[in-house]
Amino acid sequence: MDPELTLTVDGATHTTTCDTRTSLLDLLRQRLGITSPKKGCDHGQCGACTVLVDGRRVLSCLILAVTRDGAEVVTAAGIDGPLPQAFQEADGLQCGYCTPGQVCSAAGVLDEHARGLPSVVTADLTDTPALDDAEIAERMSGNLCRCGAYKGIREAVRTVAGAATR
Repeated sequence: MDPELTLTVDGATHTTTCDTRTSLLDLLRQRLGITSPKKGCDHGQCGACTVLVDGRRVLSCLILAVTRDGAEVVTAAGIDGPLPQAFQEADGLQCGYCTPGQVCSAAGVLDEHARGLPSVVTADLTDTPALDDAEIAERMSGNLCRCGAYKGIREAVRTVAGAATR
């Protein structure tokens, strides 16, 4: 018998059952019809499936859905505010396939930065790191874009981070 689980996705509560081997990505897309997260590589290498689970960015293709019973999941469709608009204005998208994962990852980056968390390239661990190109590139490195929209993606993240510090 498949276990029952409840998730809040983009503010809506969903109760369903699924096989214990079902990934969070497959549950979202196939069971719940939420197609914002994309299935790219299904191996955690491309980042197209990135979502926020309880406020942290995760690769939904690598997480078993049953381990997240009761969790709050936010997909790119559930992200409000200036971030999606900044992606459009900075031309941080082209074909759009990776964009939902990029937007979720960027939201995670901005949250981590606001909390003062360092990355591998953070030079001064005593201060909140500046979100320069190197810092953004490192923090977003798990999200690949076949179209090469990285310049626009970095610009979008910088724009939103700059607006938040004003």
